[in-house]
Amino acid sequence: MNHPTFDRFASQYNDALQTGLSVSGEASDFFAESRLRYLSNRIQENHFTVRRALDFGCGIGSTTRCFFSHFELDYFAGVDPSSESINIAKKSRQKVDASNDCEVEYFYLKDFLPREQFDLVYCNGVFHHIGLDDRGEAMTIIYESLKSGGVFAFWENNPYSLPARYVMSRIPFDQDALMVWPSHARAMIRGVGFKPILTEYRFIFPRFIRWMRWSENLVCKLPIGAQYLVLAVK
Repeated sequence: MNHPTFDRFASQYNDALQTGLSVSGEASDFFAESRLRYLSNRIQENHFTVRRALDFGCGIGSTTRCFFSHFELDYFAGVDPSSESINIAKKSRQKVDASNDCEVEYFYLKDFLPREQFDLVYCNGVFHHIGLDDRGEAMTIIYESLKSGGVFAFWENNPYSLPARYVMSRIPFDQDALMVWPSHARAMIRGVGFKPILTEYRFIFPRFIRWMRWSENLVCKLPIGAQYLVLAVK
């Protein structure tokens, strides 16, 4: 599961991503912050406790800061198959504004050892870059990283969404991506032993009609958002 494509794009990852996301009128930080806010709300509603979190497929560590806005963590780790991305994440680690003495570490995937040490594994937009033959291995690593009773948050781009497909067509490193259908995601998740507890669709309205976003909670079960979340428990 190495990623030479992301080694090549690591130094310009944010610019490449924004090339696609710009059609929404929002920057990547908006989506990262929103995903963590949605996730935090669902975790609180289901009375899970999160003190140790893993970002599986963390890239250059752009989302790390958002975790500390929504979770009181003792330990945070990011793991990625792109060594260049991990090098960049490590260099920026000192910029993470944690609200406590939380330890932050980043690992190249080949050096990462899952030991059932996390309460939460978060994964966003990763599996559409993983070949079909390797997805089972990746899911097993995630499963073996979680404690019993731990939570897995699987975010992916929604194949039903034409806006999501258009955004991906504009992003250089998404050109060869194979989108993950929600039914396939749930099958993979169940296949390693997780129990899915919800599927929700988010990010329906672009910025120019952001006043409509209040309604997303009312229609989050309909497959019309640009991304979807499958939340599962070990």
